[in-house]
Amino acid sequence: MNILLIGSGGREHAFAWKLKQSDRCSALFIAPGNAGTALCGTNLPLSVTDFRSIAKACVEHNIGMVVVGPEEPLVKGIYDFFAKDASVKHIPVIGPSAQAAQLEGSKSFAKAFMLRHGIPTAAYREFTAANYEEGIEYIREQALPVVLKADGLAAGKGVMICMNHLEALSEYELMIHSDKFGEAGKKVVVEEFLQGIELSVFALTDGEHYVILPSAKDYKRIGVGDTGLNTGGMGAVSPLPFADEAFLQRVNEKVIAPTIAGFKKDKLDYKGFVFIGLMNNQGEPYVIEYNCRMGDPETETVIPRIKNDLVALFEATSQQRLNEITMEVDPRTVATVVAVSGGYPEDYEKDKPISGLDRQLPDNSILFHCGTVQKAAEVVTNGGRVLAVTSFGNSITEAVQRSNDVLEHLYFEDLYFRNDIGYEFK
Repeated sequence: MNILLIGSGGREHAFAWKLKQSDRCSALFIAPGNAGTALCGTNLPLSVTDFRSIAKACVEHNIGMVVVGPEEPLVKGIYDFFAKDASVKHIPVIGPSAQAAQLEGSKSFAKAFMLRHGIPTAAYREFTAANYEEGIEYIREQALPVVLKADGLAAGKGVMICMNHLEALSEYELMIHSDKFGEAGKKVVVEEFLQGIELSVFALTDGEHYVILPSAKDYKRIGVGDTGLNTGGMGAVSPLPFADEAFLQRVNEKVIAPTIAGFKKDKLDYKGFVFIGLMNNQGEPYVIEYNCRMGDPETETVIPRIKNDLVALFEATSQQRLNEITMEVDPRTVATVVAVSGGYPEDYEKDKPISGLDRQLPDNSILFHCGTVQKAAEVVTNGGRVLAVTSFGNSITEAVQRSNDVLEHLYFEDLYFRNDIGYEFK
């Protein structure tokens, strides 16, 4: 069948790379894609939220399935648009409905869902301009550190871990009264801080059944040793030494199974990925957040470990027969390291020529494009996160070193990457 993939980042290049390997994929189109996805299929210059143009392209190119990468089109209702449009309603969309996507689109929606279905999470309260003063008192009463979350989508940067009350009160004021995150921060969730180590777990569900994908840990801070500003993600590793079979069984029993059952109880139309950000607190899992799609750069780490045909997985998802699927996972360790533009996650420049892309890669490494575009005869930077290198190894140390070695042979002005991804496991 012909497949349309929505998105333009490293996640989408990883999906495109995997989808193209399937005999079930006749032709692959990516909207809008990047210079890397163009190596796997045909890029279409469409906005991810221009649903009418996307539907028109589906008819024009005889698309048999739509796979949605980023959260914005899901939260804004691409699934619902297709379900209601006569010209494309027959085309399955891999991704949840707008209502179900509120699990990511609204932190307060997600928290209420967890409480309703008995899913372990941190204690919290919500505040807006209407009860602003109550929020000040609540923050002052909290043990340190205290966590503040913008309720809406904030490009992965709406979570603040504040080490003192003055910082917390300042961030609270910036969100509600100074539009730090725009509309996304008009409601703030104030949460207790959970001690432990973070990880990401992923499931693919058809709304009735589910399969569990490899887990991963990503690294959000810009600086070595997890210092500096939060980013969209500087790298990831999988599998995790501390996430043994016993712990992952507890995750399934206490988090994943009740989450999927909650979709059914709440009548949420959900056929797609569930990303669950967890804290391993002394061997017990607590949910930090839900995302309604795969993470980035975790996708570049997880997808290469999946041996199953990805198109076959998506077909089973759309036909509610994931119970027939047995997941096959590569047991080797995988590490992804991201190269970013100088100045990221704050101001950075684009259109920097990239060299070294034509160099032969080692057999155990894959290069994914995150923020690139083809201009005339050269590929140039087009985002804060520019490239991601994923490598296999017999250990985290070996896999990370292989990715670092590849990045040492790539160049664009002010290229930067963290050379210590997975540092706490080495």
